[in-house]
Amino acid sequence: MKLVDLIRPFRRVDTPPPNTLWPFIWWCLSGSWPALTIAAIACMLAGSLEVVTAYLLGAVLDATSGTAEGFWQDQWPLAVVFIVFYIVLRPIIFGVSALSNSIIVQPNVGPQILSRLHRWTMGHSVRFFDEDFAGRLTQKQMQVSNSVTELTSEFLNTICFAIASVVGALILVLGVDIWMAVGLLAWFVAYVLMISWFIPRVRLRAKARANARAAITGQVVDTFTNIRTVKLFAHDDFEDAVALDAMNEFRNRAVEFGRVAVAFRLALMTIAGVVPIMLIGGTVYMWTLGSATAGDIAATGAIALRLSHMTGWVSFTLMGMYGHLGEAEDGMKTLTPAHDLTDDIDAAELVVPRGEINFDDVTFAYGERNGGVRDIALTIQPSQKVGIVGASGAGKSTLVSLLLRLYDTEQGRVLIDGQNISNVTQVSLRRHIGMVTQDTSMFNRSAMDNIRYGRPDATDAEVMEAARKAEAHTFIPDLRDAKGRTGYDAFLGERGVKLSGGQRQRIAIARTILKDAPILVLDEATSALDSEVEAAIQESLDQVMEGKTVLAIAHRLSTIARMDRIIVMEGGRIVEDGTHDDLLAQGGIYARYWARQSGGFIGTDD
Repeated sequence: MKLVDLIRPFRRVDTPPPNTLWPFIWWCLSGSWPALTIAAIACMLAGSLEVVTAYLLGAVLDATSGTAEGFWQDQWPLAVVFIVFYIVLRPIIFGVSALSNSIIVQPNVGPQILSRLHRWTMGHSVRFFDEDFAGRLTQKQMQVSNSVTELTSEFLNTICFAIASVVGALILVLGVDIWMAVGLLAWFVAYVLMISWFIPRVRLRAKARANARAAITGQVVDTFTNIRTVKLFAHDDFEDAVALDAMNEFRNRAVEFGRVAVAFRLALMTIAGVVPIMLIGGTVYMWTLGSATAGDIAATGAIALRLSHMTGWVSFTLMGMYGHLGEAEDGMKTLTPAHDLTDDIDAAELVVPRGEINFDDVTFAYGERNGGVRDIALTIQPSQKVGIVGASGAGKSTLVSLLLRLYDTEQGRVLIDGQNISNVTQVSLRRHIGMVTQDTSMFNRSAMDNIRYGRPDATDAEVMEAARKAEAHTFIPDLRDAKGRTGYDAFLGERGVKLSGGQRQRIAIARTILKDAPILVLDEATSALDSEVEAAIQESLDQVMEGKTVLAIAHRLSTIARMDRIIVMEGGRIVEDGTHDDLLAQGGIYARYWARQSGGFIGTDD
């Protein structure tokens, strides 16, 4: 096995992320502990070399305190040890330490954390994403991954290194005088107490600063995502003011962080100055009493200066580590809520031999008293084409969302071929349903990839055939992006911004045609098309709908008049049900829509 593969960063974990800090970090790093243990041992060995260096310096000084005559004859073993230590042992140990951190740990821990957070976030329901910014969620994932990776790396490089150095220093000083060792231990306790007082305050301020930074990102991403609306309403100054408010809040939080950092540095320099005075002064005093040698002074002096320097290094590393803890905790609270829409432990794969759909006394109101759908009892026979009409807010889209299980019903159940969709896996459910929505989403990928999203194993020829059926082949060959890619290889821009609404709609229809699912949902599928293109596509859609169970939502009644059956919804309930001719004969709501439509669209007023 290669060293870089000691950690398997993309291995799946079965447990959800905890919502408390240390268990969450343990979850992030689980599976990598053997490699991290190896790295920790390597760093501690490197830390112990600091004491060995000081000890050899003192030994050399003591060896030179006598006469020069016969020096090499008597001290050649010390010279060999000195040379081997500096040009063989020390480079090897530091090299192993660097290798373990730079090749084993850092390239793997970050991707491991990011992949786990990404999988967990992808498992949230649509509602979770509706209630947050896409840019903010993305930054939180990167923030946690970077913070925990840096936390792990700094713990290995600094804390493990420092612990080994301090323990070695105590052993060396103990060989000079026990009371000096006691004094060094007391200093270390005082140092830890000082750190314990400052670091939590640093952590809180770092957390506030991270939250303020994320707010800036969320605000700016929201503005840029809706930049066309900003320009159309000439609200550049308004958006600038909102962004500046977020930036000023970040500035204030950064100043608070800076104040505690300054106080921390002052206290740190003071306590760091105690070490050389205590160790060097104490050893000189012992030398005056004849209890210490010049080599002891040199060794303890080297250790004292190293510890004094290390005090600042470790402290500022700890401050950064607690800053990373604050940022990890901040991101954790955003990303770790439990999934509110989950598969049963024994959820089965959905099987659709016929395509019958049954809404069995279904009620869903988004947790509110009003809105949604109520008491829906509806059976759609296999291969039946059903149109759904109603004014805005009548419950049409809610009905479709429940069929796709984007939400769980509050009462009743939804069945497909007798199978309760709450008891099957969400993935298998949605694989059997093809859908074209009014708000068509495109990936910033090639036209070929966007259409192939309907069936990833489709060949290029199959993708192009689906594009022809959707009347998308008429414009795709003429596409060209900023990098010179053309035709089906051209990228479409974020959310398909380089295409017109009608072009995006045709690519979405091609994608659904390619998917070839037994159940087809058309939610205003042709709303963005002009009449000529719609007429051309309608013939293809008729072919695609052949043999499928179809639900079609439309305000343009001409698009659903040929359906086998039309359902009229009002106030979340089904109020009329029949064929186009039957409903016209009834003279009810549908008949009023038909008589009143202008350009073929339903009015939304009573």
